[in-house]
Amino acid sequence: MTSEPTPIRLLIVDDHKVVREGLRSFLGSEPGIEIVGEAADGRQALDRVMALGAEGLRPDVVLMDLEMEPVDGIEATREIRSRYQDVEVVALTSFVEEDRVHAALDAGAAGYLLKDADADELVAAVRA
Repeated sequence: MTSEPTPIRLLIVDDHKVVREGLRSFLGSEPGIEIVGEAADGRQALDRVMALGAEGLRPDVVLMDLEMEPVDGIEATREIRSRYQDVEVVALTSFVEEDRVHAALDAGAAGYLLKDADADELVAAVRA
């Protein structure tokens, strides 16, 4: 008897509630992906990763918006990757701003997606 593979635990980070809700709605219905939380900025993201870890639910992947305040996605990515090497970060941005994308990758993001990416690309990025 084969057991179901462990779902990918996902934390969604975006400063726009409607974006978080849309991502939660779509990705939460995908088999093998479990939404474990969300955050509205980089500081909340760090707090959520720590709190979820204490509950045994540390995310495998953080889907991270880059443009947030007071702590942006680049700084949050840097902090998450330095503290939790087993947590992957996928940067999410509204438009290609090469300097910001390169900074996110340098901070440890595994990759990036534009917010207008189609659903299949988003799912593939989380799974990868």
